[in-house]
Amino acid sequence: MAANQYNPYENMLNVLDQAAGKLGLTMNDYASLRVPERELKVSLPIRMDNGEIKVFEGYRVQHNSTRGPFKGGLRYHPSTNLDEVKALAAWMTFKCAIVNLPYGGAKGGITCDPKELSHAELVRLTRRYTTRVMPIIGPEQDIMAPDVNTNGEVMGWIMDTYSMYNGHAIPGVVTGKPVEIGGSIGRVEATGTGVVTITYRALESLGRDPQTQTYVVQGMGNVGGTAAKLLYQSGKKVIGVADWSCGLYNENGLNIDDIRDYLAKDRKNCLRDYEQEGAKHITMDELLTLKCGVLIPAALENQITADNAERIQADLIVEAANGPTTVEADEILNRRGIPVVPDVLANAGGVVVSYFEWVQNIQSLYWDLDEVNKRLNQIMLKAYDEVAEMAKKGGTYRMGAYMVAINRLVTASKLRGGIVSMA
Repeated sequence: MAANQYNPYENMLNVLDQAAGKLGLTMNDYASLRVPERELKVSLPIRMDNGEIKVFEGYRVQHNSTRGPFKGGLRYHPSTNLDEVKALAAWMTFKCAIVNLPYGGAKGGITCDPKELSHAELVRLTRRYTTRVMPIIGPEQDIMAPDVNTNGEVMGWIMDTYSMYNGHAIPGVVTGKPVEIGGSIGRVEATGTGVVTITYRALESLGRDPQTQTYVVQGMGNVGGTAAKLLYQSGKKVIGVADWSCGLYNENGLNIDDIRDYLAKDRKNCLRDYEQEGAKHITMDELLTLKCGVLIPAALENQITADNAERIQADLIVEAANGPTTVEADEILNRRGIPVVPDVLANAGGVVVSYFEWVQNIQSLYWDLDEVNKRLNQIMLKAYDEVAEMAKKGGTYRMGAYMVAINRLVTASKLRGGIVSMA
């Protein structure tokens, strides 16, 4: 790997070491957090619709189980690799600790472009992946959930495959399922809902009125699309959005409902081909550097870097994606006085409601939407307050979040006897 190439795992380790140092920990205290407990790489041969056999590559990384079974999403993306999945698994460990859920972190991925696969090919690929990772997953071992380019339908295929091999229905092996087969009401919108909840609390704590801010959202998938919708439908001015193809900008505000309707009509639809009166197409760099009150990166990692951090004009950044800001960019933004609410706090709403779904599956007792959102709101706001308090010692929201997480993980490890007792 080239020296200047972004490595998300190295990025995670850098922040971990800084936060541990601010807590006064030695390497002996947190060495186990620097490496995953288990890394699984699998080959996935499937028959394509044209009869060709094609072999894909898949991963499942289980980072840390000190606080409970592993929990984490499964993504389908052409750039997915082991370092990315390792970083995402570690971030899940910290995320679960920050919102105080009894989980450890995991992540899965398949290197593929789902836009180039038919529905039948995606089904076969998902089922093959499930059989390959089956020995290490389960409702008490490792619970999967949707992530980039996966959804409730994909989770249904995983649940069905796992259940078939076990001879009975096991809904708790995944979360983010359709409600009709054991999913939780509110799960699909949970990550975006949590992002908006945290955004409002952060603005209020900074003495800014959420209603008067302008918002830019990079990414119109489940998370970014939901956040943009909630902002727009509550009367906020969303001046910029983007998907993989380009950005869209209107200084007077975009019609988010119309944009989402267009994108939902056909999975091949993208913003590049969308037209709206008063809106113009812009590059991703132009979108990220728009002057706005709040920038919400909700796409992929490595979006705000040393190359553009000096040109960011947002007053507040709320990370809806995992790892969108590099360590170098963080330092620049901090020097410039632009607060960044980190991913491990801001986008934790998804895993919170995944936990609710898991609990409901175990109890076979289901909650209504008001109950789900009430509990989600309580957990997210409590986590924000704890991180903000710790940030007074750490200096930034990110340091505060990691310090909260590491403190809980190290404490749990010591209470279990830690590594010393395994000597």
